[in-house]
Amino acid sequence: MAGKLVILDRDGVINQDSAQYIKSPQEWKAIPGSLEAIVRLKQNGYRVVVATNQSGIGRGLFDMDTLNCMHVKMQQALSDLGARLDAIFYCPHTADAQCDCRKPKPGMLQRIAATFNADLSGVPVIGDSLRDLEAGAAVGAQPILVLTGKGEKTRADPALPPDTLIFADLAAAIDHLLQETPAIKGKK
Repeated sequence: MAGKLVILDRDGVINQDSAQYIKSPQEWKAIPGSLEAIVRLKQNGYRVVVATNQSGIGRGLFDMDTLNCMHVKMQQALSDLGARLDAIFYCPHTADAQCDCRKPKPGMLQRIAATFNADLSGVPVIGDSLRDLEAGAAVGAQPILVLTGKGEKTRADPALPPDTLIFADLAAAIDHLLQETPAIKGKK
């Protein structure tokens, strides 16, 4: 089935997150099993796109060159395993900027839909924070929470979209997508 799409958050889903932000390629460290999960998606014909808020740019914690270096490191790690992300979308703004692209607003996901000429209805949007899931729900996508990163804290949030599926980590979420294994909580 051509055209299958999965949208992933970055920090806390693919790589370790930090309350101090991931500010350099040296701080970017893959969560065990996450890169291999992306490889499995690619081997099964999925287009895999990252949608990530990167307010560290707007806060002056790092610059575009540094963000690009982090993404080169991520792509190289995937390339070493035989895969590549189809695209990386990011919002460089702080919450104060009132932009349309910063999750939980749906602008970044709408841009992905336009770029890939895709209907996002039911498309898995995998994240560890409420804003990832809210952005996905806003465009009719399937919100999927992973319990890595901020996921455990997010799981307890009463604002969790009602149809959210929950998995231990990205690898478990991808197992579900590829084999339809049961979620921890949630319904189809």
